[in-house]
Amino acid sequence: MKKLILSTTDNWAPLIARLTLGLVMFPHGAQKMLGWFGGYGFSGTMGFFTGTMHIPTLLALLAILAEFLGSLGLITGLLGRVSALGIAVNMAVAIAMVHGPNGIFMNWFGNQKGEGYEYHLLAIGLALVVIVFGSGKCSLDRQLTRDEAV
Repeated sequence: MKKLILSTTDNWAPLIARLTLGLVMFPHGAQKMLGWFGGYGFSGTMGFFTGTMHIPTLLALLAILAEFLGSLGLITGLLGRVSALGIAVNMAVAIAMVHGPNGIFMNWFGNQKGEGYEYHLLAIGLALVVIVFGSGKCSLDRQLTRDEAV
């Protein structure tokens, strides 16, 4: 199981994918967990997810943890596949529950009902690179399994 989760190539592509996804997701996770970057913090986000969106408490908690801890996991390359999977699931749920009806395009000019899902598709694509190939070069996963590298 350890090999399945931690093994990785020594390539640059997964490194680039995980750092890009991790750095882009970190502010979103920090908004939800810590209230940074204009966010509402953990209790505010939990209240919105469970009260307004009627998401079960456990799933709301997992969503916040996936964005916050998942972004840190991607940045460091620790448990990259698990982190990427959590973020990919978050993005798929966001498309299904919120952004899907708004079409693909983001609301650049403020003339549509809400944000589209193009950002979410890009995040899922980056996550899939990490899920398939692992964390890549310069990752803690690579350090932990360097003798077992694929």
